[in-house]
Amino acid sequence: MTDLPRSRVVLPPDGWATVLDFLCDRFPTVPRADWASRMARGLVEEGDVTLTPDTPFRPGATVVYRREVPAEPRVPFEEMLVHVDDDLVVADKPHFLPVMPAGAYVEETLSVRLGRRLGNPDLVALHRLDRATAGLVVFSARPSSRDAYTRLFRERRIEKTYEALAPPLPGLAFPYMHESRLERGEPFFRMQEVPGEPNARTVIDVIARGDTQWLYRLTPVTGRKHQLRVHMAALGAPIAGDVFYPVLREEAPGFAEPLCLLARELRFTDPLAGHEQVFRSPREWGASAKIPLSPPHVPG
Repeated sequence: MTDLPRSRVVLPPDGWATVLDFLCDRFPTVPRADWASRMARGLVEEGDVTLTPDTPFRPGATVVYRREVPAEPRVPFEEMLVHVDDDLVVADKPHFLPVMPAGAYVEETLSVRLGRRLGNPDLVALHRLDRATAGLVVFSARPSSRDAYTRLFRERRIEKTYEALAPPLPGLAFPYMHESRLERGEPFFRMQEVPGEPNARTVIDVIARGDTQWLYRLTPVTGRKHQLRVHMAALGAPIAGDVFYPVLREEAPGFAEPLCLLARELRFTDPLAGHEQVFRSPREWGASAKIPLSPPHVPG
């Protein structure tokens, strides 16, 4: 077991009762008892204050924590740099690679890889993708301009477009808006649709039609956890490779079955330059409409 460098996370606007509750939700692969143990040993802090399991959640606070993990599994796929300037770095994340250190992954994360590759310890991810999802992730490259770009994501002034492979939905007229109410399900890391006022909306369109799979364009109007995956599963077209929805199942061994979900495009007005920024993932879908072509061969 190795004591690793400190990591940080900014508490989001949505509320949890305690910081411990948030950490367990954000990092579901780390048992609650492990977080409580780290807190008891003074490894979770806010500024000069050591946090306890009872510390109340406070939106906007920066929590710093020390992590302990055994030897990490190597993720045999590489990220691609899409854009680099003094303020922003945009990278294309492969499937299976986490954005931020969590659970069994520290070195094998997009943040750590990019920080070392670019020699920039100030890189901070402005948003995140699930480990299973491939595609675009935006990083702040320096603290002086970070707040301007953070506000874009906080105020949802970023237009995000995803692509997904899933079974056909011939009974729907496209583009189609799916809306529902999403709340935490069971186990705690899954989401579920429940009755009530919708809090999650996705615009779904079709890019290409195959015999057994269609390529969909998914535009989230809101940004709920696992929203695209839950909505497609609820329509009867779960995204290919999804091991969470509609039912929880074991992940295939190795890296044989990626989730066929890609964060394809990000579009926003640059708060500093004033012009529109558009970034697109260079990844391509295979001719078989099964998995993206761009991930390299997994060593056998």
